[in-house]
Amino acid sequence: MSSSAEERAGRGIAHRVPDLGALELLLAVARLGSLGRAARELGITQPAASSRIRSMERQLGVALVDRSPRGSRLTHEGALVTDWARRVVDAAEVFDAGAQALRDRRDSRLRVAASMTIAEYLLPGWLIALRAQRPDTAVSLRAGNSASVAERLLAGEADLGFVEGLAVPTGLDATVIARDRLIVVTAPGHPWARRRAPLAGAELADTPLILREEGSGTRQVLDAALGGLARPLIELSSTTAVKAAAVSGAGPAVLSELALGEELSGRRLVSIPLADVRLERDLRAVWPTGHRPTGPARDLLSLTRGA
Repeated sequence: MSSSAEERAGRGIAHRVPDLGALELLLAVARLGSLGRAARELGITQPAASSRIRSMERQLGVALVDRSPRGSRLTHEGALVTDWARRVVDAAEVFDAGAQALRDRRDSRLRVAASMTIAEYLLPGWLIALRAQRPDTAVSLRAGNSASVAERLLAGEADLGFVEGLAVPTGLDATVIARDRLIVVTAPGHPWARRRAPLAGAELADTPLILREEGSGTRQVLDAALGGLARPLIELSSTTAVKAAAVSGAGPAVLSELALGEELSGRRLVSIPLADVRLERDLRAVWPTGHRPTGPARDLLSLTRGA
């Protein structure tokens, strides 16, 4: 192989073949017989069209168009290139139609996985707003703990997830969408509701609590902040269930501030101040590493940032 042939082979076909815009211009010139009319049809200036034709001629090493006051006509080589160009443009249109079909299929559904607090108290509003933007997108929501959200994303069973834990699960990228505070609550009849001094973290850690199951973001934050927890008084799988048990007087619980508005204002639960510990956490949107959300998932993520 000669050195020039080796150089051409090493540069790749993209460097040797005109781009689609240039090929479409050549086809328009062949159809309309005028560089000016071809330029107007494609929405570019005539000087820009002339420059594009000259660039294509230099790239291919042959003259493609003869220009005269009467118009523009293809050279013999230009006619051959035009035939080839038509096949390339037709193939590109097939490619574009296929890509659009993939986008339509992607945009027709959105699978969301979210930890319980976000699923119950934040996502409904976001999904209503998304519905206004994308009325034809069918949304499915799977609620669970933060660990199950990560599992669904990594298994390809969800397009976007939301978690409440301390750290980003392995294999996922994330962005913080909100901050949340955890509050110790009891029924009004509990002895803690009558105490005057704030509750020490050590006493909270030693007290059996109504807790979410292991793997939940709330429990992870609480365990880390207190350096360990007593054996649960009751272990339940949803924020609503924990809240109902606390309202019934079963015992104290630690819940998201997001979940407690009506219960605290109606005095069905009482907030117990803490003396020496702050229970706060980041709420995050998550997705598989390297796969930034697109389509409806990207739009939902944008809505959470505007919340």
